[in-house]
Amino acid sequence: MILTVTLNAALDVTYFVDRLTPRTSHRVHAVHERAGGKGVNVARVLAAFGQPATVTGLAGGPTGAVLRRELTAAGLRHELVPIAADSRRTVTVVSREDGDATVFNPVGPVVQPAEWQAFTAHYTELVREAEVVVLAGSLPPGLPADAYGQLVALAGVAGAATVLDTSGPALRAALAAGPDVIKPNAAELAAVTGGRDLAAAAAELRSAGALAVVASDGPDGLHAVTPQGSWRATPPERLAGNPTGAGDACVAALAAGLAAGTSWPEILREAVALSAAAVPCPVAGDFDADTYHRLRSTVPVEEVHAADTHR
Repeated sequence: MILTVTLNAALDVTYFVDRLTPRTSHRVHAVHERAGGKGVNVARVLAAFGQPATVTGLAGGPTGAVLRRELTAAGLRHELVPIAADSRRTVTVVSREDGDATVFNPVGPVVQPAEWQAFTAHYTELVREAEVVVLAGSLPPGLPADAYGQLVALAGVAGAATVLDTSGPALRAALAAGPDVIKPNAAELAAVTGGRDLAAAAAELRSAGALAVVASDGPDGLHAVTPQGSWRATPPERLAGNPTGAGDACVAALAAGLAAGTSWPEILREAVALSAAAVPCPVAGDFDADTYHRLRSTVPVEEVHAADTHR
């Protein structure tokens, strides 16, 4: 079982317009609402592959009730821990003209210390069933800066591998706990390390405690630095659309590969194909199956040696 953790779960509301033009009113042609947050999106992708996954995290108020109902309707097993404050709603505006998406992410509800203690107690029980734990997304206000570090450590005690997808202080504070894989993008790497060189920044975060770093460079693919070696994996073609869910699809592939004991080159090949297949889809958590199957056998994976890491 793969356990996905979304501490800042949200009801994702997506508006579809002809084109997005600043300082004007827009006619909304369709509205899509469903439970979201990065860990929830990862679980949706895993479920599409028949991979057992359980969603946990924090959810409260009327919005939290909607999240639970929607997860049940989607057939996703969920173990969300209640909080008093209302869960957040994110807003995405998708332009039909070019597929571009503009996203508005509230910071989320304030979590009380007793609520965090209740969550960690429940998580400690859940993680005993898991082979891999995905920890994804931002931290809501009120949680300790090392919240993800605490959860990584608890997973380690239970014998579960961890995939961490977060950014900023939350990422930096979790490194000492030794997550098995972290998945920052290029901008997040630069923000945490201050460096622009992808390979050097990834190596720095490995030195700080991460066992493996899989850095996303947008349409240029992935750069992985692992105990078994370093690789670049690039999509064989560029796809137009909404890249919002590509990172979550990538994390789903990483988690599934770890659970299956797959080699790193094959994990990266799957991750690039799956993340690319998410781009044509307007809503995070979905991917285009035909695109995925077309790309997965053609993704080039190149081993990177010390002499060419700074190319």
